[in-house]
Amino acid sequence: MELVQGLHNISTEHHGCVLTIGNFDGVHLGHKEVLAQVNSLSEKYALPAVVMVFEPQPKELFMKHKAPARLCSIREKYTHLKLQKLDRMVCVNFNEKFANLSADDFINLLHEKLGVKHLIVGDDFQFGRDREGGYALLQKAGKELGFSVSNTQSFVQEQLRVSSTAIRDALNQGDLKAAHTMLGRPFSILGRVSHGNKLGRTIGFPTANIPLKRACPPLKGVFVVRVNGAKDNPVNGIANIGKRPTMDGDVHVLEVHLLNFQADIYGLHIEVEVLEKLRDEHKFDDYEQLKKQIEIDAQHAREWFINSAL
Repeated sequence: MELVQGLHNISTEHHGCVLTIGNFDGVHLGHKEVLAQVNSLSEKYALPAVVMVFEPQPKELFMKHKAPARLCSIREKYTHLKLQKLDRMVCVNFNEKFANLSADDFINLLHEKLGVKHLIVGDDFQFGRDREGGYALLQKAGKELGFSVSNTQSFVQEQLRVSSTAIRDALNQGDLKAAHTMLGRPFSILGRVSHGNKLGRTIGFPTANIPLKRACPPLKGVFVVRVNGAKDNPVNGIANIGKRPTMDGDVHVLEVHLLNFQADIYGLHIEVEVLEKLRDEHKFDDYEQLKKQIEIDAQHAREWFINSAL
């Protein structure tokens, strides 16, 4: 899948496409339903299947540190979207200038720069300065400019309305089963293993440390995890997502202890699938108490894998 970063990198060769627009945070089952429609119409019109996303996401520009926690970074988003067999991802820098485009200017961008043949949007899609444009305006413009528009209804899975907000809420509540159902896969975090303070190794539980490329993760606590990328086959483990209160940490980090695993994986890009919540973070009086609790966590994780047959 081709990545076009910024509107200034759209060239004449990118003219003509079937397009969908959105945040696609998490790339969940509802998103995949939309993307399947894009691919189907792409074949019908013999044009590239294209998705337009925004970085930062609009609420992150408008709400700053109060914006909802992200389900995935832009790198993770690209990775998940690539699996949907799209031809191109256009990543728009959502800054003040872009946010102040009028609805008409945004439509002209779609028509003149991208040459949209068909546009698929959500039933609540709004665009342009002060969210002045909506589906009706797109339909009107499409008739005048020669492109068609369709909208998608909410996607329901096992009586759950699938949305990034619903997944975020499920993760925050520790309901990983509901989150997995809506995502169509376990929630995961991708990242590069970096060096930490070596405390885990000192107390007998070496950890792979992964900096979180987001101000606030959508879930916090201690979890049963499965790690892909550390070796040929997935490796079971436990992970802490949070600020490490026993060490008076002030930034969110992901620390993973791999069970029955000794190899050096510094520098590797790994995927950490979060499978089950064990407990909330806790500030222990000393490292010995922390060590004893990690021993308990590791045993609970081993039992969980035996009982779940994963």
